[in-house]
Parts: sequence; structure tokens; C-alpha cells
Amino acid sequence: MRLEPGQTAVVTGAASGIGLAMARRFAAEGLNVVLGDVEEAALRKAADELAEDGARVLARTVDVSDRESVLALADAAYDAFGAVHVLCNNAGVGSGAEGRMWEHEPNDWKWAFSVNVWGVFHGIQAFVPRMIAGGAPGHVVNTSSGDGGIAPLPTASVYAVTKAAVVTMTESLYAHLKAEGAAVGASVLFPGPHMLRTGLWESHRNRPERYAKQRPRRTPYRSLDQYEAAMKQAGHEVNFTPVEEVAEHVVDGIRAGRFWMLPPSEHSDRQIRARSQSMLDRADPAYLESFILD
Repeated sequence: MRLEPGQTAVVTGAASGIGLAMARRFAAEGLNVVLGDVEEAALRKAADELAEDGARVLARTVDVSDRESVLALADAAYDAFGAVHVLCNNAGVGSGAEGRMWEHEPNDWKWAFSVNVWGVFHGIQAFVPRMIAGGAPGHVVNTSSGDGGIAPLPTASVYAVTKAAVVTMTESLYAHLKAEGAAVGASVLFPGPHMLRTGLWESHRNRPERYAKQRPRRTPYRSLDQYEAAMKQAGHEVNFTPVEEVAEHVVDGIRAGRFWMLPPSEHSDRQIRARSQSMLDRADPAYLESFILD
């Protein structure tokens, strides 16, 4: 797909992090940008900054876990710009679950699935039929993660399960679009190859009351800065990928029609090989042993 001035890109989770970086990158290509996010103040700040740089911007507060909210975002986008050419289902949260899987609160799973899985599906259902009907080339990018999308980090199993679901959903979307002969493509994004400085670590700030924790946490939430400091104290340097690099990877992937938006990484490649070989050998998942021993 060619990205051209006057086209429109919709990004959820767009008030910060990867989402805002993608919106900025699309705006730099001359695209109209539609920003959706649950954080109203941060969303307004992001929209104002983009507009000051000359972008045509529409910002809407949206809760991707609510189908009607996402449908309203689609209506607003089409009313403002007449078409949508790029859809980035990027909004995501960490679950805040603690302990072993059988100790997790059901609301940890319900909240993570409502945003990370249902949110992607709501975006597909709200936008893709209209993108197909418009007849113009288009592209859908769904944000997954190496955690779950490639192999799970068992200490973050809820998040991993949701991101594995995003991969399968995008594979299915790709097949359905091909079967329709649609001019709309699909990709699954694995941000990285290193860690990212995003608000995912503070997801609890936006946790709705309907998914509230039913018992106090055993340990306080840990910020990214606290995690980085603890790792340095243990003698491990943490590498970070700039979110701008992720956005560049997305733009390149859309232009190339690349399904797997997976940056080069020997670590990821080792995980993929180990998991695939385990399946082919019908063997136990040895690639998880380092976590099992924790």
C-alpha cells in the first residue's frame, strides 16, 4: 500500500507511547490522523501537539472494550474525513495479576481480555467493512507482543494469553480479507526488539471500576523506572527500543505489505525456533525452563 497525503489513519491507544509515535509518523506522511484513547487529558495534549505541527487531527475519547464507543469513533472518523485507509488497533493494558495462574482474580483476566482482545475485534468490526466498501487500498495493524505472540512470559501470563489471541485473530483476518479479494491488508505488530518506555507499566491508572480488584495487591505496582533500577542493581543492563523506531517499522511494513511486523532479533528468532521445534518433536516446552525454575 502506498501512503499518501490526504489519506486517513486511525490509531487507538494514541495518547502516548507506541500509539502516539505511530500517529506522529503518519502525520509526517501527510495523513489525517484520528486519535482514540481512554485518557482524555493526555489525548487532548497529544492532539494539540500534532495540530501545532500542521497535522489534520481528530481526537475522540474511546473505551475500546465498549463496542458502541468504537463504533462511535468510526462514525466520527468517517464524518470528519470521508474514509479510513489505515487502522491501528493498538490500545492495550497489563492485567496487574499476581502469583500463580490459579491465584489470579477473574477480573484481571476480564479486564485484559476486554481491552487487548475485544478491543481489537471491536476495531475490526467497526472499521473493516467500511474500508472494504470504500474500495481504496487500506491496511489494518494489530499490536501484539513477543510475550505471548511468540512465546509466553509465564510471570505475565494473562497479558501473554491476550497477545497470543491477537496473533491468531490477525491471521484469521488476513485469510478473510484474501478470500474477499479486498484491497485491505493486515499485519501483526511485535514492538521491539527491546523493551519500550510506554505507559503499559502503569495500566492500573485506567482500570475501570467494573473490573476492579476484589482484594488488595500483595505487593505494590512497580513502575518501569523501579524495574530498570532493580535490574541495574542486579547487574543487568536493560535495553530499550525507541517508540519512534517502532512507528518507522510500521510505516515500512505497510508499504511492503508485510504481515509479520517483527523486527530482526536473535532473541526472538531463538524463541521461535525453540517453540517450533518443541511442537515438531512433540516435546515438553524446554524454552520455558528458565521461568519454571523461578
